[in-house]
Amino acid sequence: MSPEIRWPDGTRFAFTVFDDSDWTTLENGPPVYDFLRDLGFLTTKSVWPITGESTPSIGGSTCDDPAYLAWVHRLQGEGFEIALHNVTYHSSERKDIIRGLEAFRDHFGADPKCHANHHDCMDSLYFGAARLGGLRRIIYNLLTISKDRRGFSGHREESAYFWGDLCKERVSYVRNFVFSDVNTLRACPVMPYHDPLRPYVRNWFASSEGSRVDSFTRMLREENQDRLEEEGGLCIMYTHFGSGFFQEGRLDPRFVDLMTRLSRKKGWFAPVSAVLDHVLDTRGPRQITAAERRRLEWKWLLEKVRSGTT
Repeated sequence: MSPEIRWPDGTRFAFTVFDDSDWTTLENGPPVYDFLRDLGFLTTKSVWPITGESTPSIGGSTCDDPAYLAWVHRLQGEGFEIALHNVTYHSSERKDIIRGLEAFRDHFGADPKCHANHHDCMDSLYFGAARLGGLRRIIYNLLTISKDRRGFSGHREESAYFWGDLCKERVSYVRNFVFSDVNTLRACPVMPYHDPLRPYVRNWFASSEGSRVDSFTRMLREENQDRLEEEGGLCIMYTHFGSGFFQEGRLDPRFVDLMTRLSRKKGWFAPVSAVLDHVLDTRGPRQITAAERRRLEWKWLLEKVRSGTT
């Protein structure tokens, strides 16, 4: 067990999921969440509170669909956390961001406690190269020179996409780096942390790579589950449950087997913000140091280089 953190009710480790909105519809979402609920996993589902004005490059439903909203309300009533993945699936200027945040509050009774940037949105905060500093940013820009390098500017006051002040006021936790370690807390031992160089985010958290069903099941393979338990660790899985988990009328069998196995272990299966609140309450607020920031940024960048996903 972690020497710093004891998990509630005598559990040995913590596991949760932040599910990005992409591709999720009423066809592929409910079977996954019914399965999670029945196994005792209460995780975090993000939403797009409003519909965009243009055709999305990535599909998925929004809260403007009454039937979809009714389903998300049901999830909230069952104990799942509802979070934000930008206010819609494309870039939004400040007036639309305010409208989306108000819609979220109207729908769910409070501001989103957790947020994760959507890669298609210029209003994303401290995203892309802005995640990094110094030589690491230079290397990242060189590696991505042939790709679309938009100026993510949700944190820049002069930008039409600025909403950093609203994020700081309303949101407790924002996802940043994603790592290849099942024990997210081992990969990012300082989380949740505040970064004084990125002041519009109160607290950052990291995740473990599981963006699609194949990477999710690879990350959660049996030996990784056992190590997570042995280390008394915390896994915050990053995923898109709308991407391959339910196809042709059935859940992915490997996903079913692994989650069923994990559910039988003595883990704490709570939503992301509840887990982060517990860590924060146990250790107190943390401000990342310059040395810790460099180590974290190098680790993430080198993993991206090795995997060829820059």
